[in-house]
Amino acid sequence: MLVIGAIASVQSGAAIATKLFPAVGAGGAVFLRLGVSAVLVCLLVRPKVRERTRGDLILGVGFGVVLAAMNALFYLSLARIPLGVAVTVEFLGPLALAIGGSRRLLDGLWGALAGLGVVLLTSGGGHLRASGIVFAALAGACWAGYILLSQRVGRAFPGMSGLALALVIGGLGTAPYGIAVAGTALVRPSVLAKGAAIAVLSSAVPYSLELAALRRLRASLFGVLMSLEPAMAAVCGLVFLGQHLHAREWIAVGCVMVASVGATSFATVDEPAEVLA
Repeated sequence: MLVIGAIASVQSGAAIATKLFPAVGAGGAVFLRLGVSAVLVCLLVRPKVRERTRGDLILGVGFGVVLAAMNALFYLSLARIPLGVAVTVEFLGPLALAIGGSRRLLDGLWGALAGLGVVLLTSGGGHLRASGIVFAALAGACWAGYILLSQRVGRAFPGMSGLALALVIGGLGTAPYGIAVAGTALVRPSVLAKGAAIAVLSSAVPYSLELAALRRLRASLFGVLMSLEPAMAAVCGLVFLGQHLHAREWIAVGCVMVASVGATSFATVDEPAEVLA
């Protein structure tokens, strides 16, 4: 229930962000999410960067750049394609990381099933904008990089200090883009309220729920449950945004989910799971 709650929170935050696009665009929405998240996490954690080495700071800055790129690309995809499709394509990044480099035939079959899902999504006869698919795929690549960097940052920084630094860098990095796109709309009370809701739903709440869940679950089971994310995104898109997926697209979502469940369930090593912000 904790994992499902975290997934629902993340996708609800993405749905609210989509509703902000008419007022502030994708650039303004991602700036609000990262900026408000940075303020909230820094108030909670109070990171001390002066005690870190130069190498640690460079690693933290790189982590922030990847975090900003991942969120910006994902929001750009949301402005062009339905939430469920965007999350399904983005999910291919962590899935590729999970099965990449494996020489097992079974992992190759999971990869082929995920590839079938992509084919089904991209062969629908023009219903989906190609640019949205590309942005989501690039966001997935950044997500894979984020997972790899989060392991190193977690070892270099205590607690949530590394995440706090990354959010600050991400907020500063997206500020010029967000301000240029949204302008004075960013200071409207209604916009700020939605920005705060996005930050809480997309970062604070799921991070807390996932931490609690990881104390009770094996990493493999956690990964299986996280595979529900594309379906949850499609449901949130339908409920909150009225985004109806075609049968072909639902099948594609199912293919990617089954591939993720299979790759996670049959993993040879049950390593600790990584919490994603």
